[in-house]
Amino acid sequence: MDAPREAAARRIGLAAATALAVVGVAALVPATAPSDAPRSGATSLAAATEQEKSERGVPHDDSLLAPHEHDDPATKNDVARGLAVDEVAALDPTSAADRRKAEAYVERERALPDPRLVRVRAYPKRTAVPATRYAMAGGCYTLTAAGTTFGPYYFKATRLGGYLLHARDGELAVVNGKVKPAAKPGPNADWTARKVGTGFRFDVGAGRALTVKAGALAPGAGTTFRLRTASGCPSYPEAAINITGNPYAGETTYQEVRGFVDAHTHGMAFEFLGGSIHCGRPWHAYGAPYALVDCPDHTLTQGKGALLESVLSGEASHDPTGWPTFKDWPAPESLTHEGTYYRWLERAWRGGQRLFVNLLVENNKLCQLYPIKRNSCDDMDSIRLQAADMLKMQDYIDAQFGGPGKGFYRIVKNPFEARRVINRGKMAVVMGIETSIPFGCTYTKLLGKDLPACTKAEIDANLDEMHRLGVRQMELVNKFDNALAGVAGDAGVIGPVVNTANFLETGSFWAMEHCEPADGESADNPQPSLLPDIDAGQQDALFGAIGKVLGLLPATPLYGPPAHCNKRGLTELGVHTIKGLAKRQMVFDPDHLSVKARSASMDVIEDLRYPGVISSHSWSTPDTYPRIYGAGGFITPYAGDSTGFVEKWRRHLGWADPRYYFGFGFGADINGLGAQGNPRGADVANPVTYPFTGLGGVRIDKQRAGKRTWDINVDGVAQYGLYPDWVEDLRKVADAQRKGDGARIVDDMARGAEAYLQMWERAYGVRPDSCRNPGLRKGVAVVRAAIHRGMTTKAVLRKVGQPYKRLGTSYAFCAKTATRAKVPVVVTFSKAGKVTGLRVR
Repeated sequence: MDAPREAAARRIGLAAATALAVVGVAALVPATAPSDAPRSGATSLAAATEQEKSERGVPHDDSLLAPHEHDDPATKNDVARGLAVDEVAALDPTSAADRRKAEAYVERERALPDPRLVRVRAYPKRTAVPATRYAMAGGCYTLTAAGTTFGPYYFKATRLGGYLLHARDGELAVVNGKVKPAAKPGPNADWTARKVGTGFRFDVGAGRALTVKAGALAPGAGTTFRLRTASGCPSYPEAAINITGNPYAGETTYQEVRGFVDAHTHGMAFEFLGGSIHCGRPWHAYGAPYALVDCPDHTLTQGKGALLESVLSGEASHDPTGWPTFKDWPAPESLTHEGTYYRWLERAWRGGQRLFVNLLVENNKLCQLYPIKRNSCDDMDSIRLQAADMLKMQDYIDAQFGGPGKGFYRIVKNPFEARRVINRGKMAVVMGIETSIPFGCTYTKLLGKDLPACTKAEIDANLDEMHRLGVRQMELVNKFDNALAGVAGDAGVIGPVVNTANFLETGSFWAMEHCEPADGESADNPQPSLLPDIDAGQQDALFGAIGKVLGLLPATPLYGPPAHCNKRGLTELGVHTIKGLAKRQMVFDPDHLSVKARSASMDVIEDLRYPGVISSHSWSTPDTYPRIYGAGGFITPYAGDSTGFVEKWRRHLGWADPRYYFGFGFGADINGLGAQGNPRGADVANPVTYPFTGLGGVRIDKQRAGKRTWDINVDGVAQYGLYPDWVEDLRKVADAQRKGDGARIVDDMARGAEAYLQMWERAYGVRPDSCRNPGLRKGVAVVRAAIHRGMTTKAVLRKVGQPYKRLGTSYAFCAKTATRAKVPVVVTFSKAGKVTGLRVR
C-alpha cells in the first residue's frame, strides 16, 4: 500500500472508532423531541392497528405510534416529536369548541381572493451578442478574431465572469504552453471573461490570455473576440430540472405572495463538524460531477468503511458513486450525503417554493471528537464560514443565471425585501442559527453554581455581529445545556451518549429528575433508569457501548422512572438573549429547549408582546403551539412522510388564531441528518401520477440527474428537488382521507410564505390587521389624516398596520366611525408602490 493510501487507511481506522462515539451524539442525528416515557412500540390495540396501517403505507394516525427518532422512518411524523396522541390531547389546552372555531376560521381564510400571478422568465432572454461578461452563461457561442472563427463552445459558468469553454473533446485549456482540449476541468481551463469594447478577452492568468497566432489559439497577450450565438454545442453534464413552464411572480412587488416555505434546512452542512463528515456539497465550480461525490473514506473502502452512514441508514455498506448513477444516495435515510444541491433547490423553486430558511449549524464538542476535519471546530467560526458560503453560493447561482442579482437564490434581511424578492419570481432565503453553544456561551458547574463562559455584553456583541452577517432566525440550544438554557435531551439508547457529550462540554450531566406534570406541561425526553442492553439490533446503543469500550466516554447517571424533566430552565442570560433578538427584530425559535426553558421563554415573548416567534421543526410541544400562534407567530412542522404530515396539518388547523393570517409550511431538516419522507409505494391506490400540475400551473415530471430518475412513489424525498412532488403527494393523501382536503392542504401550504412574512412584519413593529382585530381599528378620520399621496407601502404599514387584503395595486383595511364598527378602507398605489388614493366604502 502506498504512503498516502496507508495514511488514509489509518485515519479511517481512527475515524471508525471515534465515529461510533460521535454518531449517536445527535447534532448529527437530531433525535427525539420531548417525551414522558420510553416506548418501544405500540402500547394498545388502537396503537397496534395504526402501526400496522403505517407499515402498509395507508392513511393512519401516526401520533399513536412510538416516539420519533430523526432517522427512524416509523416515528418521524409525530405532531411533537416523541409524544403519543394521548399525551398530545392531555397537554393541548384547546377545547373541542375552540378547535371547531379555528377550523372554521381557516376555511373562511381559504375563501379570500388569491393574488393575481404573472409569468416571468426563469432565465434571461439570450441575445445574439452577449451584452455583458456574465451573459454567456449556459449558452453556445463561436469566437471570431483575425478572420478566423473558433468553436462553438458551451459556456459553463464557474463563477461570476468565469467559464469553462466546453467542447466535444473536452474543456479548452492551457496545457504545456499550448491551448488545447483537456479531459477534465481545472484552473488552466477556467477562463475569466473581460469585456473590451464590443468584444471579449479571456485568460486563465497573467500572460495566459486566449490569443490568435497563425490562425490558431494559443496563450499570449490576448486577442479580442467577437461572440455570436451558435448551435451544435454539447451539453455540459448537469442535473435536470424537468419542470416545464416559467415561474410565477406577483403582479406588483408589494402584493400578497404565494409559495411554499421551508423554515428549517441546513444547506451549508458540508462545512460543519470539521467539514469531513458530510459527503458532497451544494455547488461546485465545475458542476454536479464534482459536487455530488462521496467522502474519501467512503470511496476508499468502496462504501464498506462508511460507519456513520451505515449505522444511520441501517445498511452495512453502500455504493459510493454519486454522479452519474446515484445508486444508493441520495435517499431518505442516507443522512451523510448532500441533499440540497443547487439544481435541486432550483427545482423546488420552479415547483412553487418561495421562502427558504437556511440554518447555520455546528457542535464544537462533537467536531473535536471526530478525527478527520479540515475546518475549525469553534461554533462561531463555523457559523461565520457557513454564512460566507451562502454568499458564495448566491454568487455562483447568479453566474448561472447571467449576472449579479439574476439568480433565484436571494438572501434577504427583512420582510419587506423578502416580499419584493418573492413577487419578482425569486426565492427569498433567510439566514438562521441552530448550534449547541452559540456565542461561546457554555458553562461549568462549581459548588452547585453556574460559571458561564459569556457575559451579557458579549452576547450583545455577538448578536450585533450575527445581525450584520444577515442572521435573522435563531434557536438558543441544540444538543447540549448551555449558559442560556437547558435542553430537552435525547431519548432512547442514544440519550446516554448525547448526555455524556454534554458532560464533556459542561462538566455536568443533564439535570433530569422524575416529574409528574399535573399542570399539563409536557415532560422532556426519558432517560434510562437501567443501563441499556447492547445488541446488534440496537444501532444507537452500539454507539454508547463502543464509546465506553474505547474509554472516550464516562458512564452516564441512571435516572429514576419517567417522566423526566430537565431542571435546567431559562437562565438570566437566556432571557437577555431573547430580549436581544426581539430588540434586533430577529425571529426566536424555542425548539430543542427543555419544557421548563421553553415555557419560560414563551413567558418572555408574551411579556414583550413580541410576535417574532416560530417553531420550525416539531421540537416544541402541544402546550406551546397555541401560545406561538397566539403571540402572532408561525409554525412549520417537520416534513417527514406525507401521510404523517397531513395528520400534523389537521391538528394545527385547530390551533389557528383568528387574529392572524393563516398559512402552513414545513421544516425539512435536510442535511441536518434528519431523515426525509419515505415513499408510500407505487402500488397504493392513489399514487402521484406524472406529469402533474404544480403551483402556478407549471408541469412537473420525474426528475433526472445523470443516469438516475427519481419517482416520489418509490424513492420518497431522496433529495430537495422532490419537495414539489411531496406536496403533490400531500394532496393525494389528504384527498383520499376526505374529499376536497387535497385542495385545502395545498392552499394552506401555498399561503405559507405569506404567513411567514406577516409574522416577520409584526416582529418589525407592524400592527396586526384591523379587520381581524377590531380593537385595533382607527377612526376613518384618523386613517385619512395618516395616509397621503406619495407614501410608500412600508410607510402605510407603519401608520395603519397590516392590510386585510393585498391584491395588485391596492391594500384593504378596516376603520370605524361613531355609528359603524367596521368601515372598509382601500388604499391604492402606483406600480412603483406609492400611494395614489384612498377610498372609504
